[in-house]
Amino acid sequence: MKKNQSLKNIILVVIFSTIHLLAFNYFKSIKIYLDQYTGIGILSYIITYILMGLPIFLGTKIIVPRHSIFESLGFKSNFLKAMLLAGIFALPMFIGAAVLYPLRDNLDWENLIAGTLIAGLMEELYFRGFMFGVLFKNSKLGFITSIFVSALIFASKHIYQSDNLNQQFGIFIVIFMGSIFFAWLYVEWKYNLWVAIFLHTFMNLSWALFNVDDTALGSSTANIFRTLTIAIAILGTIYYKKKYQEKFEINKFTLLIKK
Repeated sequence: MKKNQSLKNIILVVIFSTIHLLAFNYFKSIKIYLDQYTGIGILSYIITYILMGLPIFLGTKIIVPRHSIFESLGFKSNFLKAMLLAGIFALPMFIGAAVLYPLRDNLDWENLIAGTLIAGLMEELYFRGFMFGVLFKNSKLGFITSIFVSALIFASKHIYQSDNLNQQFGIFIVIFMGSIFFAWLYVEWKYNLWVAIFLHTFMNLSWALFNVDDTALGSSTANIFRTLTIAIAILGTIYYKKKYQEKFEINKFTLLIKK
């Protein structure tokens, strides 16, 4: 890839990501407006999320015109295989939550879907699929340099969960490291975004069904099981790639600047 093309793609990702983030400031207002017409909160929520993604879809098509938008964002791969893998990886969190914590009272199915499946799908699509994935695949930036800005933004969007400065810092670090983890999974599973989407969804679901915590930070006990899930996902990925003799996409030649 020529340097000029790489620089152009970096600028385009920054521009369309900025438009997306600015549009997100009106998420609540648009959702409330749509509620008047749909009468179904979860439907308005989904439509609003899709509207927020229009700059992302346009940017993807401009940067990668030869492929379909969804293929470029990581939806070309095996859906069922990804769901099975994510389910296996997430087992420690479900087992730990079921054993140690009670089911939440008065579960609301709309909030449950919104906070698990929709959040997992849309956040991975916009942050991992576009802000990281399209940038990493279509520029000379390496893994660390490609993920840094999107991870920073993604982590910053979650600190609202607490008013305590120490907790905010903890939430920021947890989400920032999680962004790197999901991006690594996405790349190493042959740019199959479904793996990151389902694992993100299942991890959220384990805390949404059971009364584990109301923030992304979690207690020390809950984080033992989250760490186990992450460890199994990493080790399982390494085992699979070695077994089938697949090369690792993230290596010394792709870490900072692609050579």
